[in-house]
Amino acid sequence: MSDEYYMKQALKEAEKAEKKGDVPVGAIIVYKNKILAKSHNQKQYKKNAIYHAEILAIKKACKKIKNWHLDECTLYVTLEPCLMCAGAIIQSRIKRIVYATSSPKFGYVSSIDKIQNKKNNHIPEIKKDICEEQASILLKKFFKDKRK
Repeated sequence: MSDEYYMKQALKEAEKAEKKGDVPVGAIIVYKNKILAKSHNQKQYKKNAIYHAEILAIKKACKKIKNWHLDECTLYVTLEPCLMCAGAIIQSRIKRIVYATSSPKFGYVSSIDKIQNKKNNHIPEIKKDICEEQASILLKKFFKDKRK
């Protein structure tokens, strides 16, 4: 399967978040071409600041494989992960991050290379702008509707 296929699955998760009143972000974790875990933002729905799509997907994946090392996995997420999620990605040793659209205010994945080269030995491969237009439209619509 292609990066685009898996990102479209993450976009379906993002739509679930939107229906619950949360920022439409979805995440999928793939291991050996199979979806290991999927989730979406639930901060607003569950009233918990750490219920980001990436954190919830990582939690599910670790539980499923009974290990905190996700070093053979790829994370697909519709919005560039924040600092908290970037830390969880590094800690779980995810091999690859693929995200749809950048987050100028809160995104930290684009700076992982700079941070990692000096402090840690795990540097995930990063790919961006997969299904960027679809993710961007979903997010812009959500925030436009919120302002009404």
